[in-house]
Amino acid sequence: MGLMDTIKGWFGTAKETAGDVGESIGDVAEKVGDKAGDAFDAVKDKAGDVVEGVKDKFDGDDDDDAKGDG
Repeated sequence: MGLMDTIKGWFGTAKETAGDVGESIGDVAEKVGDKAGDAFDAVKDKAGDVVEGVKDKFDGDDDDDAKGDG
């Protein structure tokens, strides 16, 4: 039975290692998701600013027209 115990020990160790790796991957994935969410928010905010600027140009509300330059 020594061989069977050794094999069971190997599988038990492999199972624990796989669990640890899975947890690590989960942690990294969560951090990546957080960074991606932050980047998305920044891009969304910038895109909103650009859209507002374009709307202002079409509406005639831009700063150049208010100064009499345009």
